[in-house]
Amino acid sequence: MDFELSPKVKDYQRQVSEFMDRYVYPIEKQVEEEMSVPGKEHTEPQVLKEVRAKAKAAGLWNLFAPDEYGKGLKVAEYAPLCEIMGRSPIGARAFNCMAPDTGNMEILMDFGTPEQKKRWLEPCLNGEMRTCFSMTEPETAGSDPTLLATRAVREGDYYNINGHKWFTSGAIGAGFAIAMVVTDPNAEPHRRASMLIVPTDTPGFNCVRPVPVMGHTGGGGHCEIIYKDCKVPVTNLLGKEGDGFAIAQARLGPGRIHHCMRNIGVAERALELMCKRANTRFTHGSLLADKANVQQWIADSRIEIDATRLMVMQAAWKIDTVGKREARQEIAMIKVQAANMVMNVLDRAIQLHGAMGVSDDTPIARFWRENRAMRIVDGPDEVHRMQIARRECRKWR
Repeated sequence: MDFELSPKVKDYQRQVSEFMDRYVYPIEKQVEEEMSVPGKEHTEPQVLKEVRAKAKAAGLWNLFAPDEYGKGLKVAEYAPLCEIMGRSPIGARAFNCMAPDTGNMEILMDFGTPEQKKRWLEPCLNGEMRTCFSMTEPETAGSDPTLLATRAVREGDYYNINGHKWFTSGAIGAGFAIAMVVTDPNAEPHRRASMLIVPTDTPGFNCVRPVPVMGHTGGGGHCEIIYKDCKVPVTNLLGKEGDGFAIAQARLGPGRIHHCMRNIGVAERALELMCKRANTRFTHGSLLADKANVQQWIADSRIEIDATRLMVMQAAWKIDTVGKREARQEIAMIKVQAANMVMNVLDRAIQLHGAMGVSDDTPIARFWRENRAMRIVDGPDEVHRMQIARRECRKWR
């Protein structure tokens, strides 16, 4: 593996970093304050819209997408840019590279028909439409998608969907959901489900509420959805009936790389804030930077961040060279490593800042709230560890 980034990627790193410094970091607090106003929690502030327009005009747009749709960067080339965006809660959104939209766009790129791409993908790539992904259910184990219960029954030229979903993230304000639903309950477990495009204005698509996450319901919300006789045309099927599990796996591989690199960006920002605080806070006869325990926190954070980055870049390189399937072990390993590393670093950053660390005067508390879920989403740590161990044991049977 060659760790040297190409001149093209280095140039994008410079451009994205400069754009973040000039436009993104300065508006973080304003965006958060505006989206905390009652009634405006789910409204994108005008200042963020303006920054997105600047990124698009600068050509720093859809950086995750392949040649036909974006910049044609490989996974290992996009990953370092994803890390930079992850340093801000609004970073990925500024460049139209936010979750879950990137994953949904990738599904449409890989599995959508020409008509589906024109109607649904193009507006997303242009930044005119947002999306959500509707898979998790409150009544079934989210770590095992073969147990999904939401049912879609073929009725002539339509599928009639009935079921209960939640944590359909980004549903408020989204143009459509990609819903994973059971189309053949009698098929073998990995062929029961399919993916359907469900416009959010379809009768029967009922958004019950944004589920509060540690007191937070903003953005597009982590929404609870009731599907009640929700009918969509059969032309909204992605791929073939029964392809839902395979499509989900194809979506989650690169998506986990993106999550992990954003985790690293968060950790880097937290470490930077730790060092600045340690170099300026004087107590009990010396600066915090001179205290042995603080030095250990900073040293351990640097070691863990750099080790995680190397693991993630190796996984990205393996996806690019031998494919997602052959990189399953590395992807599972980084998912566990990055999600735990970022929480370790954030916890130290909170402790070093004292009472300020749990306040909203720095982004650390928000980072903690938003990143704690990384040990659960896209598969909990326990499932990934089980898979890692099973693959290791198979080598020695």
